[in-house]
Order: sequence, then C-alpha cells, then structure tokens
Amino acid sequence: MARHQKKAQKEGRAIVLIDESGFMLQPVVRRTWALRGQTPVHKSWDRHDRISAISAITCSPVRMKLSLYFRLQMANFRWPAVVSFVRELRRHVGPKLAIIWDRLNVHRSARVKLERLFGDQIAFYWLPGYAPELNPVEQVWSHTKFAELANNLPVDIAALWQDVFWSLTAKRSSPTLLKAFFHHAGLTL
Repeated sequence: MARHQKKAQKEGRAIVLIDESGFMLQPVVRRTWALRGQTPVHKSWDRHDRISAISAITCSPVRMKLSLYFRLQMANFRWPAVVSFVRELRRHVGPKLAIIWDRLNVHRSARVKLERLFGDQIAFYWLPGYAPELNPVEQVWSHTKFAELANNLPVDIAALWQDVFWSLTAKRSSPTLLKAFFHHAGLTL
C-alpha cells in the first residue's frame, strides 16, 4: 500500500477505498442487559427487507485528510450505480483518483466503464482475495452494524434507512474514528 500511496500522492490522486454492504430489518443481536431473572426478548419482524449501501473512505493527496462518502438504495448495487457513485465522488474529491477495491464482479464491470469514460484519470488497484481486513471501509460496516445499530429494532424499512443514514453521517464528522478504521486495517497516513 505504501508504494501505491506514494505514487498516488506524486500524481496528485486522491486515494479511494470502496466497499458495499447490506442492512436488514432483522436485528443484529448482541449482548444486552436485563433485570435478574428476566430474559431480554427482541420482538422483530420476520421480513427480510434490506437496504444496500456503498461507501468510500477517501484520503486527499496533499493534506492526507480522511473523508467518508456513502450512498443508500433499496436494490443491490449493480455496475451503473457504482459508476454513478464514482462520478459523484470525482465532483467532491477531484478528477484524479486511485481506487482500491475488492474483486467483486460489479467492480470489474464498473472499472471497464470508468476506464472508457475517464481514461487514465482513474487508476485501479485490487485488494488481495479473501482479505477484507485490509479495507478500512469494512470497519465502517462493522462499527455501524455491531456497535451503533446492535439490538436495533426498526419498525419498518424507512426507520432502518434513517438509522443507517444517521449512523453513517455521524462517522463523516469523526476524523478520529476514520483514522482508527484506517489504522485497524494496518494502513498509515
């Protein structure tokens, strides 16, 4: 990563780490507290509605400042939605990007389209297979699901959307937390 980071900085590219995840109405049950002798009971829906999310942690080429961008939608992410997300990122981060992501088929298809659209303005790097711990965006998902939204019982998909939206929005304004995610993945700024 250090070699790619130095090359991206020299070329004035923002480093962008991208990943997707999903959130379901079924709660992630974690340890909880209850009065002695009273077993805690989660009353939840037996529905499997879900929200799909894509997120990117970006690192600016000069100041090395970390930022979080995300998008939520009801359907799974296909390559057109990923291309749209990257186009939006370019408006916020700058035209020259170094995108680092896993080898998901959606990413491969999006890469082909993005190369046609932007040529060498976007450089692509692949994470090794079966190594999600190298992507700090995985920590965004883990923190959201298993810390902030653990034991969360949304009444419907709109409530789940709002909970996920506010959880991810709060992470945007926490540079310390984003740095912790980055360092947990073994990456340095």
